[in-house]
Amino acid sequence: MGLKTKFKSFFLLDDEYDDQEEEMMEKEYEPEPEPPAQKPVRHARQNVVSLQSVQKSSKVILEEPRVYADAQEIADHLKNRRAVVVNLQSMPHDQAKRIVDFLSGTVYAIAGDIQRIGSNIFLCTPDNVEVSGKISEFLQEQDYNDTRWP
Repeated sequence: MGLKTKFKSFFLLDDEYDDQEEEMMEKEYEPEPEPPAQKPVRHARQNVVSLQSVQKSSKVILEEPRVYADAQEIADHLKNRRAVVVNLQSMPHDQAKRIVDFLSGTVYAIAGDIQRIGSNIFLCTPDNVEVSGKISEFLQEQDYNDTRWP
């Protein structure tokens, strides 16, 4: 085998290549047999949700912030779709008001809700939590209404 032959076989320039190419061209133009008709397979969709998984993912967090910086942790809980009960009774009034303002903005951004459920106690919920009923009527009847909070 000479150098020229080795070179041709290396780059597939010899006659074997021409024969292989012709065979491949013939195969390309041969019509492929169609597969036998099959019935369409219908997969039944199962829209089943385990109630246990829903219960495990639902959480209510109780927070009692001491300083304004704790509001970010509460906002993080809301972003993670957890309801938060915020007790502001141990804070100075001006800081508590700032936290309520901050949480109101957070709740608005996530399409949630904030409700006063007691004297300086608020319930902040994301959009996946529905709250029914009103506690404010009960508070007014019992004369627990704190005039500092609107």
